[in-house]
Amino acid sequence: MPNTTPSNDILKYKYKPPGDKHENYWEAKLQLRPFDEEMIKFVINQIDNNDRVRIMKVLQLKTGIDIYLSSRKFAAILGKTLKKKYKDGKIVVTKSLFSRNKQTSKNIYRVTVLFRLN
Repeated sequence: MPNTTPSNDILKYKYKPPGDKHENYWEAKLQLRPFDEEMIKFVINQIDNNDRVRIMKVLQLKTGIDIYLSSRKFAAILGKTLKKKYKDGKIVVTKSLFSRNKQTSKNIYRVTVLFRLN
């Protein structure tokens, strides 16, 4: 049975953002439901191995944990990696319009990747 209370080390785990982004900037939210200590350690290990991705914020909810990341693409890849590792899990990827680039007129989206263990 998954652990329902995360350790303080995980909730306080935070990187400084890359030089071109401000401290609260995030492009993707990784939602892990329900909370599992082993799964969180796996996710943090994957983020540590990639030097371009930063954790901006970690929120604990009653149903699980939300990790805010600085890369949309990495969050989608991480969701697929979790699906391969935990066969009974389910992934839902959604995107929402965040802004519009003033120079290129392209839409800027924020992505939410929900990984739910059955």
